[in-house]
Amino acid sequence: MILEKIHTRADLLALTDAEQAQLCREIRDFLVRHVSQTGGHLASNLGVVELTLAIERVFDTKKDRLVFDVGHQSYVHKLLTGRADGFDRLRQLGGLSGFPDPSESIADAFIAGHASNAVSVALGMARARTLEKQDYSVIAFVGDGALTGGLSYEGLNNAGASREPLIVILNDNGMSITPNVGAISRHLAKVRLRPDYLGFKLRYRAFTAKIPGGQKLYQFTHKLKERFRRTLLGTNLFDSLGFTYLGPVDGHDIQKVEALLKTAKALHEPVLLHLITKKGKGYELAEKMPAAYHGVGKFDPARGTSSVHQPCFSDVFGQTLTELALENPRVCAITAAMRDGTGLKSFSEVCPDRFFDVGIAEEHALSMACGMAKQGLIPAVAIYSTFLQRAFDMLLHDMALLQLHVVLGVDRAGLVGEDGRTHHGMFDVGYLRQVPGLKIYCPASFAELRVMLREAVLTDTCPVAVRYPRGGEGAYRENAEETRLKEGTSCTVITYGTMINAVLEAAEAAEKDGLSAEILKLRTIAPIDWAAIEAACRKTGRVLVVEETSDRGCVANDIFSHLAQANISCVCAKQNLGASFIGHGAMQDLYELTGLNANALLGRIREVCHEA
Repeated sequence: MILEKIHTRADLLALTDAEQAQLCREIRDFLVRHVSQTGGHLASNLGVVELTLAIERVFDTKKDRLVFDVGHQSYVHKLLTGRADGFDRLRQLGGLSGFPDPSESIADAFIAGHASNAVSVALGMARARTLEKQDYSVIAFVGDGALTGGLSYEGLNNAGASREPLIVILNDNGMSITPNVGAISRHLAKVRLRPDYLGFKLRYRAFTAKIPGGQKLYQFTHKLKERFRRTLLGTNLFDSLGFTYLGPVDGHDIQKVEALLKTAKALHEPVLLHLITKKGKGYELAEKMPAAYHGVGKFDPARGTSSVHQPCFSDVFGQTLTELALENPRVCAITAAMRDGTGLKSFSEVCPDRFFDVGIAEEHALSMACGMAKQGLIPAVAIYSTFLQRAFDMLLHDMALLQLHVVLGVDRAGLVGEDGRTHHGMFDVGYLRQVPGLKIYCPASFAELRVMLREAVLTDTCPVAVRYPRGGEGAYRENAEETRLKEGTSCTVITYGTMINAVLEAAEAAEKDGLSAEILKLRTIAPIDWAAIEAACRKTGRVLVVEETSDRGCVANDIFSHLAQANISCVCAKQNLGASFIGHGAMQDLYELTGLNANALLGRIREVCHEA
């Protein structure tokens, strides 16, 4: 086994061509074997094995800076930088992260859970290198999907103009970037990739650097050459942005990719290397169904991923919105590269002319929705909580100022489990409640989601958010119209969303101690049912607010402030996710860690009830 002998970059450099090919096969077997036991992102990593091996051979990623966009394609990098032993606990509590994490290894240059920022980050690092007069390479490893986000082009535009030595590797595994403009274009693309052409380019640049006036000569001849080429062919996007474009090239040809990386490094200018790869390569099932093997749970490698799908809130959202669209022709659906993840596949098939996938462009999605709403449509925008953060300005400036009737489906609200701190939806409660005039529903069951979404789409006329968690519903499956679910005298417990399940279980256990908890479940957290809260707290004199959200901007703080202003004397306590980021792990482990499971909440109820 070659993989077992890889401990340092020197081990990689010592490999023959045949050994490199064997190592790639072993890496793919390793990934399938381990990801099938832990879950994770499989197809994307299978597609970048040769490419990552070439990067690790050309660059020392413990010194050179390799910035991923996004980081779900970083498993091979982790494997080749000394973390093979950690894959047994990939994405588990206290184990290896599923994304690059500088706190985990010096080889991880930057955090990378969201898309489209790599070129901007890499340019910042390149500028720092120049200003500090240091010597290292900077590489942005970009997936083609990231180029659907506007931030990518802001970074590319500035990076090309900067002339900072920087390499952007475009891993193209599904979309066509450059137009086919005929035989001359294909011929010159081959010429530009020939070793003799690239060698001449490097030698000519070195020669002009040594002679008086050489820099001006190089710039003049370079401009003349580019003008001639553009006259014949026009330009591609990357040329126009100031990059030397190399490609497209087979990203599975290790030797060719390695040679081009060395050339790109030697050019000392902005270079974009366009590589074609196959998502899922080396594992037949993933090659045939790359989308199904993008993110997987545990599965049997011989039989493939399970086709059993448990109903989830995203499914109910999509089904209900489709029904509403059939009732009202003004209802539209928008998502940002997450059609299936947000449950909108059925909508896209039933109402294709009213379904819009804008790519990884959340800001654009919100602004477009506002334009639709201004002209009389009813747009519903389904975006994961963690990604909606990117569109906060649009929520304020484009939606709230005009009080436009845009419906936000805030998916993955709360903890999301193994994807960890880059993906937990633990901040939307705080930032959404800052938006003036925004109504925020918090369904606790599928039944409530159906009712609330119908109300949000067909009855409300203001900006609306409906926030719901990843996964399915718990034991609570009702549709409560009233805020008070259970009467009690010992203390008041206030919560919302699916946290009601752990609260009800804890309250039931507390009864065995002779403690009677009054349970309030908030249907909306904006506005808040102050009358119900005031009445309950006056009666019990003790309140515990339970929330699956960050302590910053939590509802509890407003409740405590309101009670004080209303001159209601009350013992106040709260339990939430705290003021820090939460790591990755199974949901039950994270609930235990944060004190949001039934057993921990039972302890909190006891504390509140016995506090003087």
